Amino acid sequence: MVGSKDLQPSTISFGKVFYNNQFKEKPVWPAPGTSISGKSAIITGGNTGLGYEAALQLLGLKLSNLILAVRSPNRGEAAAAKLKALYPKSNIDVWQLDMCSYDSIQAFANRVRTQLSRIDFVILNAGMMNMEFKVVKSTSHEEIFQVNYLSTMLLTVLLLPTLKAKGPLGEPAHLTIVSAALTLAAKFPNKEANPLFPSFDDPKVFDQQETYNSSKLLAHMFLWKLVDYVSADDVIVNLADPAWCKGTELTRAVTNPVLKMGMKAFAVSTGRTPKVGASCFVDAAVNKGKESHGCFLMSWKIHPFAAFLYTLDGKVVIERVWEESMNEFEFAGARSILESMKR
Repeated sequence: MVGSKDLQPSTISFGKVFYNNQFKEKPVWPAPGTSISGKSAIITGGNTGLGYEAALQLLGLKLSNLILAVRSPNRGEAAAAKLKALYPKSNIDVWQLDMCSYDSIQAFANRVRTQLSRIDFVILNAGMMNMEFKVVKSTSHEEIFQVNYLSTMLLTVLLLPTLKAKGPLGEPAHLTIVSAALTLAAKFPNKEANPLFPSFDDPKVFDQQETYNSSKLLAHMFLWKLVDYVSADDVIVNLADPAWCKGTELTRAVTNPVLKMGMKAFAVSTGRTPKVGASCFVDAAVNKGKESHGCFLMSWKIHPFAAFLYTLDGKVVIERVWEESMNEFEFAGARSILESMKR
C-alpha cells in the first residue's frame, strides 16, 4: 500500500492547494445503498458544526448507535434531541468529555472500554482556535496546543486497545482525526526548540495562526510514528481535512468584531458548506479502507504530509515530538499501551 509517507512531498504552492481544495475538487459520497446499520460511532464535538453534520450523515447511512462526546451535556442533549427527531430508530447518547482535562479524557476512554460492546468508527473532531494566549490550569499548557494536539493524541492512544478488541468482526475499526490543509503552510517557527513542548507554552512564541497550524502539524508527526505500533489489520487511523468551511464555530473565540466579520465574509465567499466539509470525515471513516492507514486525506484523496516531515531536520523533530509526547503521557501508560498494540 502506498501511503502519505511513501509519496513525494508536494511542491505546489499553498495558494494553489487552497484554490484547488476549495473550488475544483468534488465530494466523494458513499455509494448508493451504503448501510452501516448495526454499527456504532463516537464523534467528539458532535453537537455543533462539522461534528453535528458528520453525525447527520452517518445516521443517514442507518448508523445504529451514536455517542456525541461533548464538553457541555446540556448542549449535547439539545443536539441529540434534534438528531433523534430525524432518526428515531437510532440510539443516540451524550457523554461528557472535556478536552482540557486529562482526568476527563481518561474517564471517557475507560467508559468506552467498560460500557460499549462494539465500536466501529471514532471521529475526533473537537478542536479550537484562540486569538489570545490562554493556559489550561490543570496541565499548564497553552490551550490550542493542549486541545488540538496533546489531548487528541492521548485520547487516540487510550482508545486504540478498545477499538482493536471491540471493532467489527473480521475487519478493523476506524479512527479519524480531523486535520487541516493549513498544516501544509505551517511555518513552525519553534521547530528548533529542544525540548520542543515548553516553547508552545511560551507567550512570547504564541501566534494564533501559527500555533493553530503547528498544533495540527504535530498530529501528522505523531501519526508518522504511530503506524509503527498500530497495524491496519487492527485499527485504521487516518487524518482528514474538511477544508475551509462556512457555518462552523471554529472562530467562536474571535472577539474583535471587525476581524470576526471579515472572517465570516471570507468563509461565505470561499468556504465549503458544512455538508461537503463533513463528508471528508465520513469518507475517511466509511469509504476508505486499509490503504488510508497512517495517511493524510485531503479532498477525499491520500495526500503527502507537509514537506518538512520528509527532510532530515523533519525526521529529527518527528522523533522529538514522539518522545516528548510519550513522556507527557507517561501518567496514562501510553508507552505500554502502544507496545501492547504490536503484540
